[in-house]
Amino acid sequence: MPFPHPDGDYAITVMYSVPDDAWYLELHLVADQRALVTAVVPDEDPVREPTLCFDPQGGHLDIPYQVMRWFMDQVEEEIRTSRAWMRLRPELVEVIHKLRQEYLGAIDDDDFPRVLAEVRTAVPAADLPDVLASAFGRKPDGTPVGT
Repeated sequence: MPFPHPDGDYAITVMYSVPDDAWYLELHLVADQRALVTAVVPDEDPVREPTLCFDPQGGHLDIPYQVMRWFMDQVEEEIRTSRAWMRLRPELVEVIHKLRQEYLGAIDDDDFPRVLAEVRTAVPAADLPDVLASAFGRKPDGTPVGT
């Protein structure tokens, strides 16, 4: 579902690419659905940085500053939410990355106690909430973050 700019001429479409482990945000003209700029925000690999891609076949098009600023604000928010865990201390980033790769970002309730015990041996107690929230979207008591 496109997210329209207030002027109605532009919109952003957001999609996730499983093969790329990345969020794609496309700025396009509403009138012809032509993609003008695509932001790629990897959310699994801390080594990969977000990038911007411009349509090389698109020719010259003036994009109003306010529209570009609006698009970049949306990209910044996606980076903040998708990659926040990558700003933690390097040793925590490494643990979270391994957990996300091993468990693909989710574990079932039956496995949670065993995984929690493993994580407790790998990280200090003070860091446990950040690691569990970033790796699995859960609190140390096993409930989902946000509840």
